[in-house]
Amino acid sequence: MRGPYPLGKLPAEHLARLLTRHAPSDPRVILGPGIGRDAAVISFDDRYLVFKTDPITFASDEIGWYAVHVNANDVSCMGARPRWFLATLLLPEGNTDQALVDTIFDQIADACRELNAELVGGHTEITHGLERPIVVGCMLGEVAPEGLVRPDGARPGDVLLVTKGIAVEGTAIIAREKANELRPGAELAGIDETMLKRCREFLYDPGISVVQDAAIAMAAGDVHAMHDPTEGGLANGLWELAQAAGVGIAVDESAIPILPETRTLCARLGLDPLGLIASGALLLSVPPEDADAVLAALERAGIAAAAIGRVVEPERGVVLRSQAGDRPLPHSERDEITRLFQ
Repeated sequence: MRGPYPLGKLPAEHLARLLTRHAPSDPRVILGPGIGRDAAVISFDDRYLVFKTDPITFASDEIGWYAVHVNANDVSCMGARPRWFLATLLLPEGNTDQALVDTIFDQIADACRELNAELVGGHTEITHGLERPIVVGCMLGEVAPEGLVRPDGARPGDVLLVTKGIAVEGTAIIAREKANELRPGAELAGIDETMLKRCREFLYDPGISVVQDAAIAMAAGDVHAMHDPTEGGLANGLWELAQAAGVGIAVDESAIPILPETRTLCARLGLDPLGLIASGALLLSVPPEDADAVLAALERAGIAAAAIGRVVEPERGVVLRSQAGDRPLPHSERDEITRLFQ
C-alpha cells in the first residue's frame, strides 16, 4: 500500500510478513504471534502462562475498565484464568491532574477486583503530544496444558456460536464518546436520551467481558476454539478464526444476533454492525454434539447465545448465507468506528 496507512489495525499482509520474519525460536513458546491469535503461550513446567497486551485508543471514558477487560478477554479465549495485570498510562501534557490519575487507577482496580485479578506493575507518565489518555494493558493468566484452547483448533463440522450480541463495545464507545453529536437536533443523528443512556450502559450490561462466557462454555462441553472479535467486528473475527485454523466458515446472516440499540445506532450513522468493534461477544467453535449443551449452560447463566453457522472446508472460503444465496463475507481490518474518529 502506498502512502500512509489509515486508522485501525496494520494491514494483515504486512503484519504477517513481519511476524514471519521475527518468529520466536525459544522452544518454550507454545504459541507465538500470528493472525487470529489472541495471546501468547509460554510453558513453565506444569503450567502454561498466557500473555496479552492491548491498548485502549478509541475510548477515553472508563478507559481503565476497558483496558483490564479487553486484555482479560483474550487470555480467557485461550482457556486461561486472568490473574495479573500491568498497565502503562500515557497521560496528556497540560491536561492531567490528580483527579484524572486517581480515576483511571480506580477503574483498573475495580475491574481487576471483579475478575479476581491483581494490578502488579506498569508505568505512568505525562507524555508530550497527546490529546487524551492512553492505557496500554498487559494481562497474564495461567492454564494447565490440557486446558489450553488454541485459536487454530476450529475443525470442519464445528458449530459456530456467539454470545450476547455483536458490537457491544462499539455501541458503548459511540454513545459515550459521541453523545453530544447524537442527541436530537445534533449533527450526526437524533437519538433520544433514554436510548443513549442504554447504549452507554452496554459497557456493563450486557458487558464487554467474556471471561464468564468462556468459563461456562468450557465447563459445559468440548470447545475447539474461541475468539474475541475486537477491531473489525464479528466479520473480521470470523476471518481471523478461519485464517488461524486454515478452515472455511459459512455464516447464516439472519442468525447473527444484533441488539436493537446497536442496529438503531448503526442505521442512523450509516455503519455496518458486522464491522463494528465487538468485545462482549465471544465467538466459539464447538463440535456439533456439544453445541446444545454449551448453549443451554450459557442460557442458565443468563448469557444469551446463538448458533450462527458452521466451520467448513477451507476451499469453500468465508461466506455469508442469506435468501439471496452465498456471498463472500466482507471485512476490513479498519473498524467501522474509525469513520467517526477521523
